[in-house]
Amino acid sequence: MTRTEIALRAKELLISGLRLEISPGEIVDAEPIFGAGLGLDSIDALEFVVLIEENFGVSIPDETVAKEALASIDALADFVETQRRRQNLS
Repeated sequence: MTRTEIALRAKELLISGLRLEISPGEIVDAEPIFGAGLGLDSIDALEFVVLIEENFGVSIPDETVAKEALASIDALADFVETQRRRQNLS
């Protein structure tokens, strides 16, 4: 799965999992997902973490990692790509 495919899949998960009424094209990869970005809250973040872990086979172990990984779609795609690469090296 390429970084672009990861980003698109993450947007699709965000929209379907959190029942947002927007299209993937409306989510700007470099903009914040939570807070001022899409206006999502901490409960949404927890739901999204579960979706990411289940769909990409990665672990987001704590709040510090989550804040970095979920900063934007770009950050999330980088995180997933890095975690998957590490898993393949193990």
